[in-house]
Amino acid sequence: MADVHSSEIRSKNMRAIRTRDTAIENRLATLLAELGLSYEVQDKTLPGRPDFVLRQHQAIVFVHGCFWHHHDCHLFKVPATRTTFWMEKIAGNVARDQRFTGELTAAGWRVLIVWECALRGKMKLDNEALSSRLEEWIFAGSGNAEINVKGIHQS
Repeated sequence: MADVHSSEIRSKNMRAIRTRDTAIENRLATLLAELGLSYEVQDKTLPGRPDFVLRQHQAIVFVHGCFWHHHDCHLFKVPATRTTFWMEKIAGNVARDQRFTGELTAAGWRVLIVWECALRGKMKLDNEALSSRLEEWIFAGSGNAEINVKGIHQS
């Protein structure tokens, strides 16, 4: 199937995708602030430039888009055009994510991945459910974990 946009329009659309201060990051930032937690945003000195760094708790929080990081959920769709290119690109993102998580863990950090599907869409978690899972992991959790529409899971 051919792309419905010209290459110039597709390029413009892809450049418009933000890498910080996205709606899902802003929602998570609000919840962290409501929990009374202090955090830093996108620390360039740490592997993967984490979305949120909670130094007091030795915790890192990444907000992953389900498409860009290949989450097995209703928000991930295999692209109909340039499928090979996109699947290779996304596989590279997944491999890089695993490398960064390993580096952070080896340096003594705990890593939490919050998936986009938990933050937006028809199956998203409400603020109370998401806050309780964040609080549970930050204050009582050990090891790395993920939050998706089904809740929190050790990874």
